[in-house]
Amino acid sequence: MAGLVTSYHVLLRPWHRTWGATDEEIGRQLPGDDLVPEPSDETTRAITIEAPRDDVWPWIVQLGQGRGGFYSYTWLENLVGADIHNVDRIVPELQELEEGDSIRMVHDEYWLQSPATSMTVKRIEPDRTLVLQGHDGGTWTFHLDSTGEETTRFIVRGRKPKTRTVVGYVLRYLAYELPHFIMERGLMRGIKVRAERFGRNESISRLVSQD
Repeated sequence: MAGLVTSYHVLLRPWHRTWGATDEEIGRQLPGDDLVPEPSDETTRAITIEAPRDDVWPWIVQLGQGRGGFYSYTWLENLVGADIHNVDRIVPELQELEEGDSIRMVHDEYWLQSPATSMTVKRIEPDRTLVLQGHDGGTWTFHLDSTGEETTRFIVRGRKPKTRTVVGYVLRYLAYELPHFIMERGLMRGIKVRAERFGRNESISRLVSQD
């Protein structure tokens, strides 16, 4: 057990905390960092999407339960009754998002009624950045950088405030970090696939033709 924990901490943990990100992306400031100026924990992950930034953004802005889903592993999310349904199209009525709006992680009649089951939109810059903040003050930032006319870097950063108890830190380390990485990587890949396959115009065309 000690060997497994050591191997995870030395080899696997540093890899998944910075999955896909360059040294520059890991070290740079992103919008929303000021909301947690001295984090106890930070992850920065990134992926290249072969689509322009304004074709990627619509998929990000409709994130959420009861909205576009999280584009990840719904069978895992729904094992705990989250009732997540991913969409493969851009939904026009979900494209309006404002600071102060709530993004649910599970349905509103979920068996566990907790502030942890939703996040609040704290910052939004269309076609560029969405910053969500949880009940514990932690932030989840989705940021887009154009790297060419048809390519975009999609950067996702999580920052957690200082944990008040040892138990809280241990639970985060053992029960949160790795599962969250698996789901977040699924989200990033899910957005990549949709933006590259459909894009903004094709998705809207499909939606109009269905209506």
